[in-house]
Amino acid sequence: MNTNTKSEGGGSRARGMLRAAWRGFVLAVVSLPLTVLSFTLTAVSIALVPIGVGLVTTPWVLTGVRAYADRRRALAAEWGGVRIPSAYRPLPEDANPWTRTFALLRDPATWRDLRWLPVDMTAGFVTALLPAVLVLYPLEGFALAAGWWRVVTDGPGHPYWYGFVPISGQVSALGAGALAAALLVVAHRYTVSAFQAHFRLTRAVLEPSRAELAERVRVLTETRRDAVDTSAAELRRIERDLHDGAQARLVAMGMDLGTVEMLMDTDPEKAKQLLAQARRSSADALAELRDLVRGIHPPVLAERGLGDAVRALALRLPVPTEVAVDLDGRAEAPVESAAYFAVSEVLTNAVKHSGADRIWVDLHHADGHLRISVTDNGKGGAVVGAGSGLAGVERRLGTFDGVLAVGSPVGGPTMVTLEIPCVLS
Repeated sequence: MNTNTKSEGGGSRARGMLRAAWRGFVLAVVSLPLTVLSFTLTAVSIALVPIGVGLVTTPWVLTGVRAYADRRRALAAEWGGVRIPSAYRPLPEDANPWTRTFALLRDPATWRDLRWLPVDMTAGFVTALLPAVLVLYPLEGFALAAGWWRVVTDGPGHPYWYGFVPISGQVSALGAGALAAALLVVAHRYTVSAFQAHFRLTRAVLEPSRAELAERVRVLTETRRDAVDTSAAELRRIERDLHDGAQARLVAMGMDLGTVEMLMDTDPEKAKQLLAQARRSSADALAELRDLVRGIHPPVLAERGLGDAVRALALRLPVPTEVAVDLDGRAEAPVESAAYFAVSEVLTNAVKHSGADRIWVDLHHADGHLRISVTDNGKGGAVVGAGSGLAGVERRLGTFDGVLAVGSPVGGPTMVTLEIPCVLS
């Protein structure tokens, strides 16, 4: 039983050694030209930014570098068991090349990728190829011991070196075979670890720094606090609306019905008037409750989804609004709710402050993000700042790792883009 277990363990380690050697060889051969090409294209494209050509090419090149780096992260997890988190900032939907180029260049993750490329084409190439060398080099020693030394040696005085062993005859060739056997033992034990060293090197360069992680924690803490504060304020608003509106009407209606009960026999005419008043109070209370529920979570949003909810919202606006929806499914309810109220706030700002006579809303889902753009032909000049409605929208989206981008030159038009990472079901 113990013999079988040891045999199975040795066979498993041998298979792991050969697998690591093969994968390392493939990775080294394939990755070197790709890494060199990525580094060259990136350097040339960024150098051409000042003259304008790089504004067009840089987003494409850097997006390709991100995809290449993400593929290497996936291989690190799949082949080496080394997980490397990706911390790219979401890109703006704005098609302006200036916006996308400088958003990419301001992202610290972009510069980590660019630092990784020269490391990968040097030390990364060596560490990827090392497992194959550990496995293949002993084979040369065995071949020399078997007689190949006669082919590679140039005669007396010109030995063929295998490691530190000079081979000039059969005896020294057997010494090379002994060295090869020792190297094979080392390879059997350390090839897998050497292959993992390649991915650990990749992680050391691509992994976000502690400062970035601390900043990320700070942002998440702030957005969580904003979400809690917003929820508390919403609860207070609901309580206040119930107390001052529907509750007061229901109390008054109860008092009217009590009076009706006392006047039913003595003054039927007055009782009829109070009953009519109680009926109006109940209708008003019901309308207020409906408005309150609509403010918490619109029924059309729950029943028909975000697209139809935004269309219904647009129909109530005094400004003609066109809504284009391209969604293949529905996001999670909290995401839909956040997106709906964010769009509502943006549309309200456009109606109140832009002076526009036309508004366009576009909703679509692409690359794992829900993207919504609201465009108006108003006077422009909208900014995200303290006290503005857009700042509140930004905080609301931040709870879901969403971003807000505003393009609003003086004179218009204004485009507000909202982006929330999510999947559709």
